[in-house]
Amino acid sequence: MTTEGRRLDPEDWDAFARDFHALLDICLDRMKAARDLPWQPKPADMAEKVTLHDNAAPLAPDALFKTIVNDIMPYATGNTHPKFFGWVHGTGLPIGVAAELVAATMNSNCGGRDHGAVEVERAVIDWVRRVAGLPEGASGILTTGTSQGTILALAAARVKRFGATIRATGLKPLPEMRVYAAEGAHSCMGKALEVLGHGRNALASITVDKAGRMDLAALAAAVARDRENGIVPLAVIATAGSVNTGVFDPIEAIADYCAAQDIWLHIDGAFGFWTRLADQPWQALANGVERADSIACDFHKWMFVPYDCGACLIRDHDVHRATFAERPPYLASQEAGIGGGDLWYCDYGLELSRGFRALKVWSAIRGHGAAQLGAAITDNCRQAALMGALAEASPHMRLAFPVTSNLCCIGLYGADAEKIAARLQVSGEVIFSTTKINGETCLRAAIVNHRTTEKAIREVIEALERALAAEPPLI
Repeated sequence: MTTEGRRLDPEDWDAFARDFHALLDICLDRMKAARDLPWQPKPADMAEKVTLHDNAAPLAPDALFKTIVNDIMPYATGNTHPKFFGWVHGTGLPIGVAAELVAATMNSNCGGRDHGAVEVERAVIDWVRRVAGLPEGASGILTTGTSQGTILALAAARVKRFGATIRATGLKPLPEMRVYAAEGAHSCMGKALEVLGHGRNALASITVDKAGRMDLAALAAAVARDRENGIVPLAVIATAGSVNTGVFDPIEAIADYCAAQDIWLHIDGAFGFWTRLADQPWQALANGVERADSIACDFHKWMFVPYDCGACLIRDHDVHRATFAERPPYLASQEAGIGGGDLWYCDYGLELSRGFRALKVWSAIRGHGAAQLGAAITDNCRQAALMGALAEASPHMRLAFPVTSNLCCIGLYGADAEKIAARLQVSGEVIFSTTKINGETCLRAAIVNHRTTEKAIREVIEALERALAAEPPLI
């Protein structure tokens, strides 16, 4: 019997289904136990275990699934645990896992054509547009995250300023350009300018005020100085939730300035954009994003969906499409059939091959609702404030920077923050990352975790106190 056309399907679908259901049960058990599964270091021989050897015999599904469960699954990032506060890592949602299973089963390519997955992405983009307060007709696309979204937004800003002909002529005929962001802005901005051909030096770092927010007078002075020297101000990037401290730039004042100066306003809203769903006073932090020319944000951070998914919104649909649309004959639209459709997302970004990221976002919104998602965001802000208050009350630590949203930076008296962070990570008690505030290395907690509770915050500070007591003091 020939295997042509069936080589890569299971030989025994009933056996595969049995093994698959067993794997699904293990995944469900792991999700249910997430609160008891902190990060653990991978074994020394893991690289050897997962090496793909040439000519190795294929594993049967049951053996393959057991290998995944035993050798890979236990050694995750740990960000599903309620005491994981490192970097800005979202926790994932069980409903998102189910959506990912369906998306993988459908295996849709959302680069274009006329099919249901495109409509789901359209619905998600329209929803986030409304959250942002952008007008009907504004454009958008789902991305891998804010890093990619920043590239798309700055490319659109360039087309808005100089026209779509630069797609053919490149940078050579153009004047030098500058993009402005506050000190400590996310590294993706410099990378975006590298990729776009301007180089990292095209990013001007604007001083901040005592609250850590972009100084508007310093911005105006930098723009004026550049214009005097023939440098074109391309965009101002206002940060909604800084990566270091969670501070929000004065977005409304920056929007006023950009409107008066005819400069593109981009919002880096990777996580802080989602305070739009929170209670006051945190909701007001993002006031002004509705005036932006572009916004980049992540669903996999503070909307808790599984990695990866972000969004880039562009106010001017025509500019967005003019920046990326490219239809050679083999991608021509058809009047009927799957080759039809009025929206091909390959016309709005870099990728022609695009996964069905939208389903896990759509499922989170339909399954939990904006109010519940917003309540979890509000919880995290309150928890960060509590952590800050507990740190301030301790004789062994201090609040290194005022808590604005969901980030809490803790300075330690007479102890090495890097060593303390590592001790707590290895013990499985809590994951802090570290950063520098005014030259001092501090513990940094970014709470984007729907499983975290006030009880967990108190336990974390108690664990920190124990670690400090066990650490020899710095002389």
